[in-house]
Amino acid sequence: MKLIEIDSKKFDKEALKSSEITFHQSSAWAKLKEYNGWKAYYFALEDKKKIKACALILEKELPIVKKNIWYSPRGFLLDYNDKEVLKAFTDGIKEEAKKHEAVFIKIDPYVKYKEHDNNGALVEGGFDNSSTITNLKELGYKHFGFNVMQDSLQPRWMHVIDTKGKSLDEVMEDMESKTRQILRKNMKSSVICRDITRDELPIYKEIMQKTSDRRAFIDRPLSYYEHMWDAFYDKGMLKIMIAEIDFEKYYQNTEDELKEIENAYNDRKEKYEKKLLQMNEKRYTSRQKQDESAMERLKAQLDKIKKYQKEYGKKTILGGILFLIYGNEVLSLYGGSNEELMNFQSAYSLHFEGIKYAVENKYNRYNFYGITGDFSQDNPLYGLYLFKKSFGGVVEELIGEFDLIINKPMYYLYKISYGLYHKIKNIRH
Repeated sequence: MKLIEIDSKKFDKEALKSSEITFHQSSAWAKLKEYNGWKAYYFALEDKKKIKACALILEKELPIVKKNIWYSPRGFLLDYNDKEVLKAFTDGIKEEAKKHEAVFIKIDPYVKYKEHDNNGALVEGGFDNSSTITNLKELGYKHFGFNVMQDSLQPRWMHVIDTKGKSLDEVMEDMESKTRQILRKNMKSSVICRDITRDELPIYKEIMQKTSDRRAFIDRPLSYYEHMWDAFYDKGMLKIMIAEIDFEKYYQNTEDELKEIENAYNDRKEKYEKKLLQMNEKRYTSRQKQDESAMERLKAQLDKIKKYQKEYGKKTILGGILFLIYGNEVLSLYGGSNEELMNFQSAYSLHFEGIKYAVENKYNRYNFYGITGDFSQDNPLYGLYLFKKSFGGVVEELIGEFDLIINKPMYYLYKISYGLYHKIKNIRH
């Protein structure tokens, strides 16, 4: 077996054969990273003219020392339990790394660790890929452990819905009743989701900027989303949706609902008072009170909608999500919402559209992406988990990050410098 360098087209073709493929292992992702100063290489392990493994390697130069770091996003695409292939690939990539004066090679394989249910609990008798970690350690890879918070390059914990071979109705059956109720309510409220064009990227950027200001994280610049569009969209890998509300339609729908209840109320009252229809008095009174309460609620809702119209006009944007579509999954990567209108809960509708797209286009899974592995109620991100959990699905835990050290003195110098840089950065913030 021999490690060879291949071109991007051959790499994409081979990579898509892997069950562990993700958008990170694509030439489109490499193109995006090149905008940010990374250089891309594609390697494959060849055995008798057959490809046994492959990987995208991203290279970035370290300042001052003129050495490089290598990163294989979401790890090598191979069978980590095939020790012969794993060793051959590791030996080959180490030699290539030395030629490029790489200090280390970082990987974070898209390999599930242990099986979890929707509550985050381990499934008794479920799969266990601990052997993958053992195999990597035996070959000299340094494992960074099992973090539970979002403190790794890519999320180690995710929430995923299985859509393989399922209809939309079947997927919806696994959702909590409250989630289905919110989705129906949003349809009544004229919350509409639609794809945006490249020219509308500033709209999405504004959503993300407002969200980052609210949640105290640093958003990407508009140019990043433009580069992402240019790298992914023509390949069918990118879908950005925004949720809007049409207040004119919302008002009309509410008015129609009010009239329907008023007509039923008056019709029932007339028949009861004229004794045209025999009715149980207790049941009649209860039914009329229910309708009176509903009419009061709808009248108040009409007043609210008028205020919204005065402030926001005919239509306004509620939120947006950027989806990446590759291999077997549709993945929700970035999303945000308008804080002033969060009561419309547009995130439910946007994720539902992503799930619907996965089902209708025969993808195996819909990935909500990052959560934490801390399922206690005092976790500040517990609400994010509960939201994703309400759609059904399961928690997925990946095996984590590993470094294959090539130059030990430089590696430890890099780690010290990296740690100091982040301490200074946190002090400044």
